[in-house]
Amino acid sequence: MTQAPSAVAATYPTREQLRQQQAERLRKLVAAVTPTNPFWTKKFAAAGCRPERLQTLADLANFPTTQKKELVEDQLATPPYGTNLSEPVSRFNRLHQTSGTTSAPLRWLDTPASWDWVSSCWRQIFEITRTTADDAVAFPFSFGPFLGFWAAFDAASRMGALCLPAGGLTSQARLQMIRDNRATVICCTPTYALRLAEVAEEEQIDLASSAVRSIIVAGEPGGSVPSLRSAIEKAWGARVFDHWGMTEVGPLAVECPENPDGLHVLETECIAEILDPASQRPVPAGSQGELVITNLGRTGSPLFRYRTGDLVVADTNPCPCGRHFLRLKGGILGRLDDMVTIRGNNVFPSSIEGILREFAEIAEYRIDVETHRAMQHIKITIEPQAGTPAEALVEKVGRTIRDRLHFQAEVVDAPPGALPRFELKSRRFFRDAIGPKSKVQGPRSGE
Repeated sequence: MTQAPSAVAATYPTREQLRQQQAERLRKLVAAVTPTNPFWTKKFAAAGCRPERLQTLADLANFPTTQKKELVEDQLATPPYGTNLSEPVSRFNRLHQTSGTTSAPLRWLDTPASWDWVSSCWRQIFEITRTTADDAVAFPFSFGPFLGFWAAFDAASRMGALCLPAGGLTSQARLQMIRDNRATVICCTPTYALRLAEVAEEEQIDLASSAVRSIIVAGEPGGSVPSLRSAIEKAWGARVFDHWGMTEVGPLAVECPENPDGLHVLETECIAEILDPASQRPVPAGSQGELVITNLGRTGSPLFRYRTGDLVVADTNPCPCGRHFLRLKGGILGRLDDMVTIRGNNVFPSSIEGILREFAEIAEYRIDVETHRAMQHIKITIEPQAGTPAEALVEKVGRTIRDRLHFQAEVVDAPPGALPRFELKSRRFFRDAIGPKSKVQGPRSGE
């Protein structure tokens, strides 16, 4: 049985209780980390900050922020794991690493205690999405080194749910496993949820009649793109829940059933700040800024004031679910390193993706940023669905982007099957990746 929303919300702390809990856990984290963690001892000393003065949430603003490139450089200087380790390497038992789509892959170690914390974060995510021990949870992705849904699988197993590992299978076999075992919850990327729907249509499988009632997506911003989530929900006849996390910080945000199109940050497990990317000062409530995270339970390899690169806006309205967590309106709005300026317009790939996903006639796409005569130029390659007149679709897409985003993009079509499909994180955005005369090609993945 699932608790009513009001009963669930009543188990969560008030805003004031949250702040008290965060301050107490911050003090304990600093006390546990600073004597033994070389990375933070050196960083705090270089900034002239004394760890013993980090006692309150207000004190945190006096300490430096941290960027991913610092962690990458630290691992390159002290391979293979760097110096952000609060215990000897022999006490760590889990290794994960980032996908390396924006920089060199970043390795991350966890002790058993830190991994328990990571798993507990996913336990809260399952509670918020009303996933219980009575559910059968399917994981249709390959279990590689990415943190991905490893923690989700572990948390679901500890919770008592039936876990369906579907790595190493074709998309057809995964669909068969989902149907045969009457999976009720699926964890995957939004891209792969659509890919499975595409395969189901080819195989004449009616997904909407399956037992699946919810799909928890992560790894890409698509779960918060209205047109993309609508396409997934229509194909599956199920509710999509967006989720956010990073290998470095852990799984720390999820959408609640009562209020779609936003992410609750698990402030029981972290301290979240929204800062101006340039000044590194807090933005006014309701203004866009960069999400900065201090996680509170990953003592073995913690992060203080970590700049995620994700742009967000705090929702200033109370959530109808009754939880007092920070809520990110519209989820992750874009990434600092993805922003492109075209004819004076600041454009994010997610804005273009939102438009492209409105066209059911588009099977797949690719966005390239090329430099023409010292100016940035966007080229969009679309693969039309079978039987769709390509010329008319290209013209329609180009006109819609011009009308909505106020710049002229080059839109071209690709033949059927030319663009890759994705199982894990999709990569559809490239900077100066191909020249004007290059052919688009690539194998299908997730098969």
